[in-house]
Amino acid sequence: MTVEELTESKKVVKKEEEKSSESYRKPSFYNKARKIFQYLVTHVGYQIMYRIMYRLEVYGKENLPEHSDYIIAANHLSTLDPPLVCGIVNKSVAYMAKKELFDHPLLRWWLNWLGAFAVDRDKLSFSTVKTVMSIKQTGWVLGIFPQGKRQDAGKITDVTKGFATIAKKKKCGILPIGIVGTDKKVKIPFTGKIVARIGKLIPYSDDIQEMVDAWGYAIQDLTGYEYIPNKK
Repeated sequence: MTVEELTESKKVVKKEEEKSSESYRKPSFYNKARKIFQYLVTHVGYQIMYRIMYRLEVYGKENLPEHSDYIIAANHLSTLDPPLVCGIVNKSVAYMAKKELFDHPLLRWWLNWLGAFAVDRDKLSFSTVKTVMSIKQTGWVLGIFPQGKRQDAGKITDVTKGFATIAKKKKCGILPIGIVGTDKKVKIPFTGKIVARIGKLIPYSDDIQEMVDAWGYAIQDLTGYEYIPNKK
């Protein structure tokens, strides 16, 4: 192998290593600068829009745990959901985001600064587990949308087990948040309506399916949408 070929080979290996480790976040990643950035975006910028355009109503804040060792799990209707959840809880939220979103440079920059990290929706990788465990050391809370992608309003379907698997590994509870109204796009102030309800913490269980169903039925109660369990 020539020097040029060896050099090119090293570059390829380096790129692959960077790609494979993209989803891993060390505790130092969740620093004060990112916390402030997320706060300004979600607690100030988006909250102003929610309350002017959508007349946001939030219920159940008394159910928010004082500690940070739990997983926030909300139903998913639109791209408005992640900043909405961040803005209504009293913790910085580190969200899982599908790895494809990080292929776009500007979006990758935006997501990185908001504290999100890339995951493969088809499998729970070792780097994802490492990130999840490192978040526990930061004071941030892990945020997940168990449906994996945006769903139509009215039904809770296609709930994946990944969030319950992570809860089992972390031995922590799951905080359900039900969202209604973010799927309605509005252009005139005060014509929209968003209601977010924070449920009671779902206790940790060794039974993954039990936690999945507990979350599904909790979201059903919080939103009025029908939970349809996946066929076992």
